[in-house]
Amino acid sequence: MSTPHVKTLAVWLAESIAARANCLQSNNAEWLDRHTARIDALAQFLPSGSGIDSGTSVDLDRSHADRLVLVTSFHHMNSVGYYDGWTDHAVYVTPTFTGISVDVRGRNRNEIKDYLVDVFQHALSQSVEVLADDSVRIIQS
Repeated sequence: MSTPHVKTLAVWLAESIAARANCLQSNNAEWLDRHTARIDALAQFLPSGSGIDSGTSVDLDRSHADRLVLVTSFHHMNSVGYYDGWTDHAVYVTPTFTGISVDVRGRNRNEIKDYLVDVFQHALSQSVEVLADDSVRIIQS
């Protein structure tokens, strides 16, 4: 068994999306399935819960090696603690010289976009290990 590979979640997603796109172009169904499965495994570590109650998905049509596009919704509460609506968001993630830039688009109800930037910045900056058998796990720091 070879040594596991550790990179940030954002890097693993970007590399896997680029590899998947290459498989689409070369019509390589076996590796297309393998890269798609890896993206699905990595997506389990994207934000979910604490208002992001419907989870987060990767938009494979709009994502590529230099830009991740994630789709999510936020479940808002009113001042007395009752749920009172949703806002939909697209999260654009691009590489920078020092890490990643996170841009949340969508309605900024209750100033939620600042919170979402922080949540996604943290999640995508986590160190992730992908083992030789393609299993994925977060490295606790």
